[in-house]
Amino acid sequence: MIRSLALAAVAALSLSGCALLSSPDPVQLYRFGDAGGALTTSVAALVQVKLRALEMPQAAQGDRLLGVTGSQAAYIGGARWVSPALMLYSDALEASFASQARAVRLIGRRELTPTTRLLDIDVRVFETRYAYAEGTPTVMITARARLLRFPERTVVSEQTFTVSQPAGQNRVSAIVEAYDVATRDVNAQIVAWTDANAATN
Repeated sequence: MIRSLALAAVAALSLSGCALLSSPDPVQLYRFGDAGGALTTSVAALVQVKLRALEMPQAAQGDRLLGVTGSQAAYIGGARWVSPALMLYSDALEASFASQARAVRLIGRRELTPTTRLLDIDVRVFETRYAYAEGTPTVMITARARLLRFPERTVVSEQTFTVSQPAGQNRVSAIVEAYDVATRDVNAQIVAWTDANAATN
């Protein structure tokens, strides 16, 4: 009897150990932002603009996709960004400048090139919005851009950009595609705005 109870206890412990050590549900990794391309204009003819460290709400800047329904917020299950969203967005912005800018050259975060202009980007909204639970969401991105003179740090120009990109359906792959489109759209607007203001002010 004692032996059978001991065996039962060992079996129970073995089963509970399996439950504790079982693999978590798989998580699919995603990215957004295009690869960009090389500048086609002579670097010497471009206004050098230094990109300052970007800002993004803490809830959105990590590797999880933020979903918002009314006043409720939650992360979308089963999916993560391959890197923190803030890093992916910074890379996408630099790539957009590299392939699209015609009047300016963006000096990246790791460069030490002298400059007379600073670009300050505050991404205030970066989220998946649902009008109602289980509905088809819309990706929202709002970014405030400020162009500053350096070293004075006076504001040359300032503008807020907002992009609303509906997802094709309420599926992670469709939501990620909407992030990719929205990111390209808002970045193209920021590049064009910087081109227009850096060279004339």
